[in-house]
Amino acid sequence: MHITDWIVMLATLLGIVAYGVWKTRNVNSTESYILGDRELKWYTIGLSIMATQASAITFLSTPGQAFDDGMGFAQFYFGLPIAMVILSVFVLPIFYKLKVYTAYEYLEQRFDLNVRRYTAFLFLLGRGLAAGITIYAPAIILSVILDWNLNWTIILIGAVVIMYTMFGGTTAVSQTQKQQMIIILGGIFVAFLYIVFSLPDDVSFGDAVGVAGKMGKLDIVSFEFDLKNKYNMWSALLGGTFLFLSYFGTDQSQVQRYLSGKTLTESRLGLMFNGIFKVPMQFSILFVGIMVFMFYQFVKPPVHFNPGNVAVLENNAEYRDSLQELQRQFDEVFDQKQIAIRQLISAMDKDNDTEISTAQSSLVSLNEADISVRSEVDTLLLNYQKKYKTKIDTEDNDYVFISYVTSYLPKGLVGLLLAVIFAAAMSSVASELSALASCTTVDFYKRAYQGKYSDHHYLNATKVFTLAWGGLALIFAGTATLFENLIEYVNMIGSLFYGTILGIFVIAFFFKNIKARATLFAGIIGEVLVLLIFGLDKIAGIFDLAYLWLNLIGCVIVVLFAVLYQGTSQKSPA
Repeated sequence: MHITDWIVMLATLLGIVAYGVWKTRNVNSTESYILGDRELKWYTIGLSIMATQASAITFLSTPGQAFDDGMGFAQFYFGLPIAMVILSVFVLPIFYKLKVYTAYEYLEQRFDLNVRRYTAFLFLLGRGLAAGITIYAPAIILSVILDWNLNWTIILIGAVVIMYTMFGGTTAVSQTQKQQMIIILGGIFVAFLYIVFSLPDDVSFGDAVGVAGKMGKLDIVSFEFDLKNKYNMWSALLGGTFLFLSYFGTDQSQVQRYLSGKTLTESRLGLMFNGIFKVPMQFSILFVGIMVFMFYQFVKPPVHFNPGNVAVLENNAEYRDSLQELQRQFDEVFDQKQIAIRQLISAMDKDNDTEISTAQSSLVSLNEADISVRSEVDTLLLNYQKKYKTKIDTEDNDYVFISYVTSYLPKGLVGLLLAVIFAAAMSSVASELSALASCTTVDFYKRAYQGKYSDHHYLNATKVFTLAWGGLALIFAGTATLFENLIEYVNMIGSLFYGTILGIFVIAFFFKNIKARATLFAGIIGEVLVLLIFGLDKIAGIFDLAYLWLNLIGCVIVVLFAVLYQGTSQKSPA
């Protein structure tokens, strides 16, 4: 990486951290540390909520998702505005009325201490796992692309975040996230413009979009009802809505953002800001992935985007010749695609339906041949893995965008886009660490001692827990392994716990006759069944179920068992 990129990246990141530390120099109480004295404006809340969700995984993995599968992933977010409206109407007023520090405090008032602790434990378990992945995911990709040591990359990301989060708490998180989000959006926009201007002189932006559409990359909505399909309107509007209700309504990393609002109105506006602008933002990031795909239709891409995997095959005499043969086939397909694409553009310019259909059919067949060659490279890697008993992640779509950035962007812009990825990683990890520490302090430590110590003691305890959770996240990140697409991995972890947590909160809000014992019983049964279903799907292969449905299933199971248990206990003799 050029010295200019180092300067741009470090100046951007250090500037953001310094600003956050300066803005939180007067944090001196537990309330100001956890909730920022409840003084945040709606736009800060909105940007902070977006930044918490938009991790580095979003900017590394989402363009690669579009590169492989097109715009269909956009459906995942269609349930978000619905969830924001429901939370603004039903959940926020209750939290504000009770002036809680965490979402789980409400559960003790509604049920008892056991329900509160159980739900908080599920949050700590799920979010603690996700925090490690949030650090590990960008670290492994950046370490491969930039030829950095993986462990040092993990430590670099984690140490900086732990420092300013421990120093300034949620105010530092929110203030830095506001700056990080501005940098992130600006960087993505600059990358998009550069891709457009990098297209060949004889190919306009409209031509590129037209070809992408004919190749099926711009198909967004699918109304096919298929439980195996992760991204269609039904999984989005049902499973996705329940996921977002759980995430934004019961996950402390998000609840803590809008509980910091100056008024109920400010928090509602912050949530609605996220609901309105998050979908277009994700759409834009996916579209950047589409434009990267089109760029690589005219500039020959690597046959496999993970350079570490390619090096493994090239350095082994047994697999080198096979890789070279696949590279030759890949080059031939690429040359033929060049001809077919220009034929398609010419046909579209003439608006000749017959020629368009012929060229489109040829191009689709060639693209399938392209995919087939790539899959053969994956097969080589799997064979290598089996023979030498080593772990290789054959999925390379997470490397697509960062590979383009480091290979084709000019000096300075590479540093800016790397700063975007690091900033996104820092913003999400900071929110997670702050929430984990707050939940540990308020729902377990402080609750156990019932105000025995001073506020200053609990402030210091929260800082210690921030450091401890940061250390655990670094340990987990250092021992983690990749699993399919990174953005799916994080959402999958959430789906294992969010349905159960949401079910408990649904009972709390809408089933006033159900008591603590029935809720706790249903919560335990619900989580066991969700994990069982997931295990039968992923391990035993008995089910074939998209993970988004686990959110709806978990919630329904908890509510159903709680209703049955409460009804049975009421009918039992005294």
